[in-house]
Amino acid sequence: MTPPLSTRHRSKLPPPGQTGQEALYLRSLSDRQVSVQIKLRDGEIVRGWIEYFDDGMLRLTRDGKPNLFIYKHQIRTITETGRRGPHHASSIETGGNGSAKNGTRS
Repeated sequence: MTPPLSTRHRSKLPPPGQTGQEALYLRSLSDRQVSVQIKLRDGEIVRGWIEYFDDGMLRLTRDGKPNLFIYKHQIRTITETGRRGPHHASSIETGGNGSAKNGTRS
């Protein structure tokens, strides 16, 4: 028989939002100026690169369009689409099984 929850040893791991991994990933995207596609909760998709972020929002910089400040709670997904600029031809695709594949644009 399994002991009740109150007597079981509970894990001391922090909740997913407090691991620091989100900030590290966003810093990496920002530092490398990786082009991203952001899908919002309402289904709208916007593209650009993350210039700035903090605990509650990020700034998406877009070429030829107004820059956007987006609250993080409005974001459903962030997908890398490659590096900015004409000299960076690599991109990252997500395969049907969830694995990442490196590819090139022509």
